[in-house]
Amino acid sequence: MVDAKKNGTINIAVVGHTNAGKTSLLRTLTRRVNFGEVSDRPGTTRHVEAIGLDVDGRTVVRYFDTPGLEDSVALQYHLKQMPEQLTPPQRVAALLEGPEAKGVFEQEAKVLRQMLNADAAIYVIDCREPVLPKYRSEIEVLNACARPIMPVLNFVRSEQSREPEWREVLAAYGLHAAVLFDAVAPFVGAERQLYEDLSVLMRQHKGTLQTVLDDLDRQADERRTASAQRVADTLISAAAMRREIEPQTLSDAKAKERFVSTFRRELVDGVRKCVDDLLQMHGFEKNDAQLDVMQWTSGRWESDLFNPETLASVGRLLGKGAAAGAAVGFTLDLALAGMSLGAATALGAAIGGALGQGWGQAPRKIRNTFLGIEELTLDNDVLIVLADSLVHLCQVLQARGHAAQDTIEVRLAPSGEYRKALLQLLDPLAQARAHPEWEHHAGSRRNHSTRREVLGRELAGQLIELLQAPVESVRELPR
Repeated sequence: MVDAKKNGTINIAVVGHTNAGKTSLLRTLTRRVNFGEVSDRPGTTRHVEAIGLDVDGRTVVRYFDTPGLEDSVALQYHLKQMPEQLTPPQRVAALLEGPEAKGVFEQEAKVLRQMLNADAAIYVIDCREPVLPKYRSEIEVLNACARPIMPVLNFVRSEQSREPEWREVLAAYGLHAAVLFDAVAPFVGAERQLYEDLSVLMRQHKGTLQTVLDDLDRQADERRTASAQRVADTLISAAAMRREIEPQTLSDAKAKERFVSTFRRELVDGVRKCVDDLLQMHGFEKNDAQLDVMQWTSGRWESDLFNPETLASVGRLLGKGAAAGAAVGFTLDLALAGMSLGAATALGAAIGGALGQGWGQAPRKIRNTFLGIEELTLDNDVLIVLADSLVHLCQVLQARGHAAQDTIEVRLAPSGEYRKALLQLLDPLAQARAHPEWEHHAGSRRNHSTRREVLGRELAGQLIELLQAPVESVRELPR
């Protein structure tokens, strides 16, 4: 074992009854989604497992995930039978030297041995459990180790939570401070609160724990900035998407459908790559989220992105009115829902439109007008769907516990100030429409023009403000 006294590392034992969520908590605190095994089966953790929390290449906190205490009542009784002159920690030490530590109390011995070697303990409690006598015995046994104990009340969001009962019994045993920390969906600030409370319990380690707090803030800022930059890059690339479509393709229904389908698939592939990158930035795996707008499922991702009903809802946000639904659903070609064909009906219109986007667009526009070629681009409706979905995904990931096993659902329904800020993203994205070379294709050379980089930073700045907005679990679309 590494000598914590020499390298300044704080050793913390994570203890509690079986299936209280100890491993889940450590996944969240260390952002190691693959650490240990999380399961509903009792007694999943059978051995002590160590995991370090590093800051600037140095392990400042080493956590020890311990097995669940299986028979605390019998263990407490056994300790009470020892000679009265022994202090509680001496009784625990005597137990560990006796044959019971390798026999009937083998699992409990692993926990107690780690408790005696630790600087402090985090006591994880499943708040859904009733406060039974065995848990009172558990608290007494842990207290006998004479180490600072920080209770963590887990699953407090559950309808079956018995938080008041647990707080009462903890106070009865001198454990008055407790942290609410749902390992599936941690409360905002819960991680900081945990370390702040630990610094009160271990004043001699306050400086080290402050280092952890500073690093948490730094990492959060870095993740937020990196996420905003990645989303900005994806939105610019989507806005820049433009495909020339020949007259013969337009006149052939099947050929047009194939052309449009390819266009959609290229967009979806780019967004999926962005989602994968965002998950990795936050320490999650690819299958931990699906981009879910209007309760999409992964199998319907592409079709629902261009679903007329979804686009009509977004149209209302863009001020298109109730007629947007009818226009998209019945008047327009459904194959082009969410996309526009840039048709110039006369040479003058082509030149005027091209000059409005800059001189560089004029030759192409004029050529396409003569040849009857039209250009396929994305509507603002789709850009808003993507922006809101990716922003909300980042918001959820910022507050998502690494023990969560359910699929993330991201819904479109901006409202209030958030809605206003979201719609303001369309202004910088309008610049990207005039630059098809700004689209980033998988496997192709990336465009690093100064103008694109400047636009990316501007857009990322707006997105950072959106990422700091409160997360709404369910948001309704305005009617």
